[in-house]
Amino acid sequence: MAGIYIHIPFCKQRCYYCDFHFTTSLKNKDAIINAIIFELETRKTEITEEVKTIYFGGGTPTVIASTDIVKILDAVYQNYDVIEEPEITIEANPDDINVEKLKELKKTAINRFSVGIQSFHQKDLEFMNRAHDKNQAEECISLIKDAGWDNITIDLIYGVPNQSEQDWRYNLNRAFELGVPHISAYALTVEDKTPLNKLIKSGKYPNVSDEKALSDFKVLIDETKKHGFIQYEISNFGKENYFSRHNSSYWQGEKYLGVGPSAHSFNGQSRRWNLANNKLYLEGLRSNSYFEAEVLTATDSFNEYLMTGLRTIWGVSLDRVLNDYGEEFYRELLTKVDDMLKNGKLVKKGDVVLISEAARFQTDGITSDLFVVD
Repeated sequence: MAGIYIHIPFCKQRCYYCDFHFTTSLKNKDAIINAIIFELETRKTEITEEVKTIYFGGGTPTVIASTDIVKILDAVYQNYDVIEEPEITIEANPDDINVEKLKELKKTAINRFSVGIQSFHQKDLEFMNRAHDKNQAEECISLIKDAGWDNITIDLIYGVPNQSEQDWRYNLNRAFELGVPHISAYALTVEDKTPLNKLIKSGKYPNVSDEKALSDFKVLIDETKKHGFIQYEISNFGKENYFSRHNSSYWQGEKYLGVGPSAHSFNGQSRRWNLANNKLYLEGLRSNSYFEAEVLTATDSFNEYLMTGLRTIWGVSLDRVLNDYGEEFYRELLTKVDDMLKNGKLVKKGDVVLISEAARFQTDGITSDLFVVD
């Protein structure tokens, strides 16, 4: 099976930490929507498998009209073989959620909400330059549930300077109290071309701390476990039957089609990514020059399997490494794995290797140490 990701490149305002592709101008909105539909139509031969998930990301997809969402979904259903009960997710910000908007979205096939809460504290939201306030952060969850959705995930950010451990615990407890069945939690990172980076370099904002992020991460793991959440991926915590099917397909190496500016696609052998520029994306569609691509080498594929597998509860299968990548990759990995089993960074269950609970915050570093370098 396969998934489809649709990038809606519009937002109300720029959050200081964000480096995703978007614009705050809706001037070319209709042209972008039509281009996304055109791309869906012209790329339909790339996905012959059944489509089990559809994901509207961005940007903030809820800034566009529900009628536009319907147009795009119609194009998906007209050109692809979609299963009877797909997971269809839409990302949203709390300030876009109101009764009228939800009534409109209820008429669509959307069955899962991903809400960018980030924090339930006003000072944190102002620090991040979020468009919503703490009241909207809490009210939107109740509004979504009252409108008939129970499959809801929220984003939270930890490792925020000047946020106490008590503040972080409050954020988690509010999520638990509001009955959210899925949480995606990310450490605040400072990307080069973001306002946050400029504010830190100018001395107007304090820098982020790895020590604080690690401390918050430990609280996150402990508290979510107490409340019945499963950490099925390093940043994702879900109740039983509420894991993200779409994101899980990424981590398990399944095919996906990405449409819209900056969207990425994977067909099992190669990756391609659309230009992260609305103007160039629109112009390139006419000449089929709106994307770049690369064919994965055996080493690329092997390293990607390690990178995605070790982030999850499904881990990395040594049998699969031997069968899919051959004895040379298998033996090199086995030598490194044995050392990490001894120092407690990895654990082994049957033929599956996983990051140990104590070392989960070091997942990226551990994985890179296991990579094969040509």
